[in-house]
Amino acid sequence: MSPRRAAPPEVIERLRAAGCVFAEDEAQLLTAAAGTPAELEQLLGLRESGLPLEQVLGWVEFCGLRIIVRPGVFVPRRRTGLLVRRAARLLRPGSVAVDMCCGTGAVGAALLAGEPGLTLYAVDIDPAATNCARENIEPLGGIALTGDLFSPLPRTLLGRVDVIVANAPYVPTDAITRMPPEARLHEARVALDGGHDGHDVQRRLVAAAPEWLSPGGRLLVETSAGQAPETLAIFARHGLTPHVTRSRALDATVVIGIRSA
Repeated sequence: MSPRRAAPPEVIERLRAAGCVFAEDEAQLLTAAAGTPAELEQLLGLRESGLPLEQVLGWVEFCGLRIIVRPGVFVPRRRTGLLVRRAARLLRPGSVAVDMCCGTGAVGAALLAGEPGLTLYAVDIDPAATNCARENIEPLGGIALTGDLFSPLPRTLLGRVDVIVANAPYVPTDAITRMPPEARLHEARVALDGGHDGHDVQRRLVAAAPEWLSPGGRLLVETSAGQAPETLAIFARHGLTPHVTRSRALDATVVIGIRSA
């Protein structure tokens, strides 16, 4: 195995000057990704322009997997590992699952890696996202579909889905301007904007989910700690028995709703 190339000090300094908090780590990753000095200069220029590191590299590590990331597609966050862990506990060989608002398909890929006997569909309204998701989930046996929430799913799945996972957009519209520039400038608005209170997509998702879930099936939705009470109320209004699970280490909150048997 060849030794890892050390990042040139000038690369570290340029990244620091560009405002990168983890300049040394990023410099190492960019140096390792570049085959030539010219490629390193190109990657460095992209990062200095504000493009997210994951989109510059073309991948992100998520739940132990290397997930392909394409320009403009939502970059999976570490906190979404809680959504994966909670959903994975519910799956068995032969289970049917849907990764809704899938982005890169990172959640679906992680679930497939943990349960190869799973039937998984990943859905997103953004074709750029589903094109990226196909790269990540099709090698694992998943199916990526483009459309608005449940609309592209085959009707044969009605009442047969065991687990629906969703990192649906939950940022209130007015809060998007306060997000880091890597997100608000380089990720699709449709992947971020949850409407005036951050719950618009959740409301539509939860309203439609019960007819797709099997008896005893679960809907798991990532949200924020502050928004969780309203998400709980939305679940309850649509006949799902909800509870909240949190991870302080990941700063993550997931609401889980059960369809009655």
